[in-house]
Amino acid sequence: MSKKQAPRRLAETEASAYAHGIRISARKLNLVAQSIRGKPASAALNELAFSRRRIAGDVKKVLQAAIANAENNHQLDVDKLVVKEATVGRAFALKRFHARGRGRSAAVQKYFANLLVVVRERAEESGDAGEQEKA
Repeated sequence: MSKKQAPRRLAETEASAYAHGIRISARKLNLVAQSIRGKPASAALNELAFSRRRIAGDVKKVLQAAIANAENNHQLDVDKLVVKEATVGRAFALKRFHARGRGRSAAVQKYFANLLVVVRERAEESGDAGEQEKA
């Protein structure tokens, strides 16, 4: 007598991966996430591998996890995967202080962010069939 299984939130052709508590502000993480939205998964991996931003390595890990979930859990074709969405949200902030002159202090907040990457299998392009008919 267990609970009923919850319905799947994503479509059958989609898979996702989630990372929470990444040590960077959401604003900076969104710059990297923005660079991979809508791109094929292989192109997004290449862009992250050669990005100069520190956080690109963590984003690459999450994207690789989403690709692995698509392949192993949902039997999707890896070569047809596209980054459908890369969503960034604020997580929490550690509150620290910085000693200032004359016995004063200043607040320092160290921000953390969450990242959700959803990949989907793109449909068969009908453009190839149209070119064959013309030939």
